[in-house]
Amino acid sequence: MRAKIYLSKPDLEEVLDTVSFNENSVLNFEVALEKYIGFNKKVVALNSGTAAIHLALILAGVQKEDVVICQSFTFVATANPILYQGAKPIFIDSENDTWSMCPLLLEQAIKNCISQRKKPKAIVINSNYGMPSKIEAIVSIAKFYDIKLIEDAASALGSTYKKQKCGTFGDFGIISFNENKILTTFGGGVLICKSEEEKNSAIYLATQAKEEYTYYQHSEIGYNYRMSKLSASVGLSELKNIEKYIFCRRQIHLFYSELFKNIEGITLHKEPNQDYFSNHWFTCVLINEELVRFSCENLRLQLLKDNIESRQLWKPMHLQPVFRGCSYYGESVSENLFEKGLCLPSGSNLTDYDKERIKGSVNKLL
Repeated sequence: MRAKIYLSKPDLEEVLDTVSFNENSVLNFEVALEKYIGFNKKVVALNSGTAAIHLALILAGVQKEDVVICQSFTFVATANPILYQGAKPIFIDSENDTWSMCPLLLEQAIKNCISQRKKPKAIVINSNYGMPSKIEAIVSIAKFYDIKLIEDAASALGSTYKKQKCGTFGDFGIISFNENKILTTFGGGVLICKSEEEKNSAIYLATQAKEEYTYYQHSEIGYNYRMSKLSASVGLSELKNIEKYIFCRRQIHLFYSELFKNIEGITLHKEPNQDYFSNHWFTCVLINEELVRFSCENLRLQLLKDNIESRQLWKPMHLQPVFRGCSYYGESVSENLFEKGLCLPSGSNLTDYDKERIKGSVNKLL
């Protein structure tokens, strides 16, 4: 059997030989990311993107029984920390252009909450598969109603809206360095803050809330969330290649664009206009079964036969058993994405041979 083509395999061949481990790796990684992200943001290196969302909720003042508005079409790690805090999520459907939170439905949910005297404490949005959301409209709504905005840009490192990097628009931002992300530290993530004071508060909470004594003293609950020195060292080496990784992912998106350009019924997820720049962490397609006579599941199974990994799009949070009973605003956009969408192999280390194998497998159905 031929070697497996993965959905997104870490691209580390040029990295592991150059990893430089030292006591200041975490600090150095934070400084390097602050320089890359820009906009005077402060970065806290943590052991996961989930930990970053959790700390963002804490710093935003989210407590038990508070209401937090969250995008429904996302990975569960975006929503789980809301429950960690004992808060109540309200899920919002997507819009068709970016697949992210619909601003119109967001404002409708806020107005309804306020009418019930339960103003939301925070909004959590997601940049799906590296695509920036309609962030300008969402920021405007959050500011108008004075609600903290947490931007989950877990997969959007290097993506921009009007040349501003994703993760820098909200009160807090999140980036993930999980193994399949565009830049990996073999697990890890960062919290993006507006101020040094918020950064220090996050570091304090992420290191078991240990106070400045010669002995161990703790006046509040903390967490073991800090990034390891080894992970930060890998991240520092990876960051040097970030522009190459983004270029390669965007070239892969062009490969799929060419592959499907004359196929009515197969639609690629792409930037709505020139204001958007996606890193195309994953290239995703929607398949209209009535037009092409096969479904996204048929394509997934065909690729699987040829030892090529693909994956369905997110199952919306409002359909997940763990969130049964939570409020939902929307119709069927996110459900339609789940039913008709597929993530295709998009790793920055895909070879021309890999692409030919993918093309051959797809053509068996076409």
